[in-house]
Amino acid sequence: MTEPISVLVVDDQSLLRGSFTLLIDTEDDLRVVGEAGTGVEAVDAARRLLPDVVLMDVRMPDMNGIEATRRICGDPALSGVRVLMLTTFDLDEYVYSSLRAGASGFLLKDVPPTQLLHAIRVVANGESLLAPSVTRRLVAEFVARPHESTVASTDLAAVTEREREVLTLVARGLSNTEIAERLHLSLATVKTHIGHLLRKLTARDRAQLVIAAYESGLVTASAPRGSR
Repeated sequence: MTEPISVLVVDDQSLLRGSFTLLIDTEDDLRVVGEAGTGVEAVDAARRLLPDVVLMDVRMPDMNGIEATRRICGDPALSGVRVLMLTTFDLDEYVYSSLRAGASGFLLKDVPPTQLLHAIRVVANGESLLAPSVTRRLVAEFVARPHESTVASTDLAAVTEREREVLTLVARGLSNTEIAERLHLSLATVKTHIGHLLRKLTARDRAQLVIAAYESGLVTASAPRGSR
């Protein structure tokens, strides 16, 4: 049997931390390994516990969740840790800042429990950034703002034509299964192409592949979802 996905729950409200922990621990394939109430505690706990996913609140005392995410994602010793941001506030600036910091996903706290559990699973597998309905608007705005790229390379010179097709569909928010159906490929082949893209673009995860697609100009915000 595979080990459960380990989760660190970070929120400054103890009642919410307890609620999230209770929800997550009801699932056989998920396990809460720790809790934290501030950004400083979150960084320390991530270094000690090495969770698969950090469920991170944005607004906290001491150090906010975005700065904590930046420190976690910027630590080579935590390269296997993914951060899923969770906030009460649907503010674009939080999303942009979270992406810059290296977060792999962003959700509102009022999402249905099943959606939150699903998000934890897909982020742990490097499968998620944002809902396809908002990906184009948010990422297009993200790459239009002056900032230091979170992706080491957006030069697509080493990327094959097929990999470009896969990267385009990843940026449009399609899942691996949808990409396989669209390009008439096996699921294993799609996963192989994505692995090659992660390596060639020195991208941490699928979220950074989306950013790379926009930063390189391969994808623009005006094209419809799933377009070639």
